Amino acid sequence: MMLAGVDLGGSKIEALLLDETGAELLRIRQPTPAGDYRATLQTIHDLHRELESRAGQQLKLGIGTPGSPSPETGLMRNANSTCLNGQPLQQDLEQLLERPVRMANDADCFTLSEAVDGAASDADIVFGVIIGTGTGGGICVNKKLLHGANAITGEWGHNPLPWPRAEELPGPACYCGKHGCIETFLSGPGLADEHRRRTGNTLSAPEIAALAAQGDTAAETTLQIYEDRLSRGLASIINVLDPHVIVLGGGLSQLQRLYSNVRQRWQQYVFSDIFNTCLLPPRFGDSSGVRGAAWLWRDQL
Repeated sequence: MMLAGVDLGGSKIEALLLDETGAELLRIRQPTPAGDYRATLQTIHDLHRELESRAGQQLKLGIGTPGSPSPETGLMRNANSTCLNGQPLQQDLEQLLERPVRMANDADCFTLSEAVDGAASDADIVFGVIIGTGTGGGICVNKKLLHGANAITGEWGHNPLPWPRAEELPGPACYCGKHGCIETFLSGPGLADEHRRRTGNTLSAPEIAALAAQGDTAAETTLQIYEDRLSRGLASIINVLDPHVIVLGGGLSQLQRLYSNVRQRWQQYVFSDIFNTCLLPPRFGDSSGVRGAAWLWRDQL
């Protein structure tokens, strides 16, 4: 049996064909039609048909999406690709493809991928984190995604930053309508905003990291502030969920210093005398999301 997955991103739509062992058989990408819902559906349709042509068989589809469908209405919500919001994405895809479709948030798909055969494959409880354009999360227990009553499991980015300093209040405005959400501090834009507030210089997260590596004190201070905030955010997750492994994904997960510095820093915030939670980079990098989408059908193997 083969598994088909699609990762619906803001700039690209990626499709993947896996065999039952997790070996990649085909990967294809197309640009995401910006702001065009119908064209997005057609692109997914075309990619899925190409996977089926390669597989020589009909394929059910797993899809990772920004946002999630409301359990009340089935309509998409909370997607930063705003043309999806308010749309019956799963229903429309099933009608267009004439196949069953399973959907999950892109951070959930990332977490599932890393829990099944990625960096956290030996762990019972896994918290997956996306720190990039936004800040998402997902939870796997015994290699299965945890689904809650409101279909928002893992949305740690829209909680307030824990143990806030005076200068962090009320916090930056978030697109969700509140101030001081974790996402406004820990996303890539949040890191860049902090550096600009402190120095007046507008730099991207990779540029700040490069300057810090060269000994720039202002950039180093910005990264230390970021690491402390990430430590506080993850410590609050550890205090509630007590995961065996936290896996970082997204662009900022490429900062290797996070894996030692954050784990050391969070010890002052975790309510424990031992600190066994591991902080790991992803095994599959930016390919994890589409792999996790395919693994949504893993129970059929």
